[in-house]
Amino acid sequence: MVHLVYCDDKENVLEKILLRKKTMIVRGAAGRKIPHSRVFSNDTLYFIKKGSKKISAKATITNVENYVKLTDSETQDILESNQNKLNLTDKQKERWHKKCLILVEFTNVEEIEPTLDFDHQGNMDDWLILTKIEDVVVGTSIPYNYDNSRFK
Repeated sequence: MVHLVYCDDKENVLEKILLRKKTMIVRGAAGRKIPHSRVFSNDTLYFIKKGSKKISAKATITNVENYVKLTDSETQDILESNQNKLNLTDKQKERWHKKCLILVEFTNVEEIEPTLDFDHQGNMDDWLILTKIEDVVVGTSIPYNYDNSRFK
């Protein structure tokens, strides 16, 4: 599978990824929601800066850790022990302080030149699970549904 990940523009997440200052991303919620338990090693990540319509980088997933029913102290410990890879600001630590977390580590970051034009549709989350990236690229996109997001 391939994954399209929105990067927070206010926290310069994509810039940190491209500079290799960030080699892991986190998503969290009160319960298991996309992408929890749906991401695997060797899948491909594509990155888009929030507010942009350009898919501008990609990477290969090397490790995935899924957590559920975390206590506050467990969440804090997980985020702190991975801070050297996550490179989170205090605001981001607060945002991702959740009971369910997924940590996705990646390598082989490449800028995409020329960037791919993203065909945004109204029903899309900040993490899309796709068969191929062309499914959301202008000119080759198909109507997006959540079929790939279901548990297998």
